[in-house]
Amino acid sequence: MESQNHNFRIESDLIGERQIPADKLYGVQTLRGIENFRISNFLLSDYPLFIHGLAWTKEAAAIANHRLGIINDEQKKGIVQACEEILAGQHHEFFPVDMIQGGAGTTTNMNANEVICNRALQIMGHNPGEFKYLSPNDHVNGEQSTNDAYPTAIHLGLYASHLRFRKHLIELIDSLKAKGKEFAHVLKMGRTQLQDAVPMTLGQTFNGFASILEQELGNLDYAAKEFLTVNMGATAIGTGICAEPEYAEYVVEALRQITGWEVELSADLVGATSDTSVMIGYSSELKRIAVKVNKICNDLRLISSGPRAGLNEINLPAMQPGSSIMPGKVNPVIPEVMNQICYKVMGNDVCVTMAGDAAQMELNAMEPVMAQCCFESLDIMANGFDTLRRLCIDGIEANEKVCADYIKNSIGIVTALNPIIGYKNSTKIAKEAMETGKGVYELVLEHDILDKKDLDTILSPENMIRPVKLNIKPKH
Repeated sequence: MESQNHNFRIESDLIGERQIPADKLYGVQTLRGIENFRISNFLLSDYPLFIHGLAWTKEAAAIANHRLGIINDEQKKGIVQACEEILAGQHHEFFPVDMIQGGAGTTTNMNANEVICNRALQIMGHNPGEFKYLSPNDHVNGEQSTNDAYPTAIHLGLYASHLRFRKHLIELIDSLKAKGKEFAHVLKMGRTQLQDAVPMTLGQTFNGFASILEQELGNLDYAAKEFLTVNMGATAIGTGICAEPEYAEYVVEALRQITGWEVELSADLVGATSDTSVMIGYSSELKRIAVKVNKICNDLRLISSGPRAGLNEINLPAMQPGSSIMPGKVNPVIPEVMNQICYKVMGNDVCVTMAGDAAQMELNAMEPVMAQCCFESLDIMANGFDTLRRLCIDGIEANEKVCADYIKNSIGIVTALNPIIGYKNSTKIAKEAMETGKGVYELVLEHDILDKKDLDTILSPENMIRPVKLNIKPKH
């Protein structure tokens, strides 16, 4: 940058000169990215934890470069302060580039380099664009390539997003557990293939929901741990060209100090630079969770269906009118929106997998869309979990009489009699119940198969919802 007035400054790059608004901290390469990639509404500024990942990466690089004597005290101080301001939530408006971009992330990397450099120049007492004092390429990006700085920033940003996400997942699990405890006494019919099966409690249903999600916490943490392995020092293709021998060690040490995480250097930087399987693995785990949450929401919609012509075993909180033409209709809108979030996460996983498969030679140029999908999946699922918990699960009520009537009238309770009266008698009772409309309880007494006291014992709630051994014999 050589020319400047009150409204703009002139910056130049390989392609030529451009005017940059004087009040913008980004520079010419960011401007070209804005113009070239008008692709989606997913902007870097929408993903603050990704911006944090960039700031952590650049701050660690500055610490390592200062230790190596590549930048001086003033330059280090300016870069570090600029990064700390970004980590405090400042200057994010100057990250306007589209997340989906060509160039394997070069636009995003240069956006960070330019913003950090120009803010550091201000801290040093200079104007943005006065790159003779501090350069976005030579100093902020010193000893780096997009091909190691960008994936490192993705890894760190996604790990931070993971830590936030798991809190939302735990809150959802706790909400389901609370309902499991609240509904522990409510008997209902279990169903397989949408047909009556055997009795259970509504509490067992909700505890089941909680348990299948709780199982995923360990898997999620395992997948996320791989984000803490980075390829800083790889530079362009993993050979470390343009970096000093100690740089990789110093920058990873700085990352550990800055983040407080157990960041490690990849064992083979050439292999790591083209390998995006960490995002593939984590996205796959998010898909597993989405499949389970989707099942839960489908079940909530089914068992709350009606209210008069459906199952109506539970009431979901009424959130809004359900129809513009049908008075009184209320729809399960919260489970429905969570269903759609789950489908989006599943679709994002397909995109991540296909993009991960696109690695060629020493790089995967499709990392930008992989990053966008992973960050988006984490954000929308976390928002969905909060919505599902606050606006649906916490307010669910049990329709105990409806649940009890289904059990009383169900042929399914004959299964509880099977170990006592035998399969032949049980089949006979079930068939007659279906043909006559009579209840199983009534028919067992009518055929004098069991005493009423023994029948009541077998069909008592505590004996139908868990394995038991009963010393009861049929009369004949």
